[in-house]
Amino acid sequence: MRVVVFNGSPRKGNTYTVTRFFLDELAKCGELELKEFYFPQDMPKFCVGCQMCLRGPREKCPHADYVDPIYKAIMEADALVFASPHFGASCMPGSMKTLFDHLSFMEMTIAPRKACFQKKAFIITTGSGSKQNVRIIKSCLMNWGINRVESFGIRMFTDKWLSIPQKRQMKLEKAIRRKARKFYYLKKKIPYPKTVLMYFINKFIIRKFMGAGSYTYEYWKENGYF
Repeated sequence: MRVVVFNGSPRKGNTYTVTRFFLDELAKCGELELKEFYFPQDMPKFCVGCQMCLRGPREKCPHADYVDPIYKAIMEADALVFASPHFGASCMPGSMKTLFDHLSFMEMTIAPRKACFQKKAFIITTGSGSKQNVRIIKSCLMNWGINRVESFGIRMFTDKWLSIPQKRQMKLEKAIRRKARKFYYLKKKIPYPKTVLMYFINKFIIRKFMGAGSYTYEYWKENGYF
């Protein structure tokens, strides 16, 4: 299985520790080909809202040198893993939001990629706002058309994994092990009702009003979405 991992923070704290354990457990299930990105170093530029990617091919993005390797990795992957600690009011780190901002051209409202309809994703997050973090990222992924999104969000009550009582550590490791095995063998299913609804709403808007513009209309037409 080809897996792309997005690490939302350079800090090797709780989220990083859980992610490593999760990936190790995935590897025990079968062959695993990993490709990892670390933010902000692999996406140091903020989206400036120029909308170039909404009007034509993604290569027009002023930050294409950073966006293209990530985009290509996503297209080639079987599964995506998002390791996103809880940061401040926005829940996800700013660097993770920057990733989704740069890839907004893949959303159902613009130019959804058929390849995404075959993929699955897993969200790992730790911190007091883990529930909200998962909800926001899952919403973004469903807007890409990702077929199945699983998650593991936990409140740690400490910033050091080793300071967690051993009994709770063992309980968490057991849960991660179970989640990893389930995710590895997870098969493609019928799309989420929300994804289907978004598709039909955008199909109507884009066909009748051209949506975000002529590029979006032509893209949908060429890909047989109408």
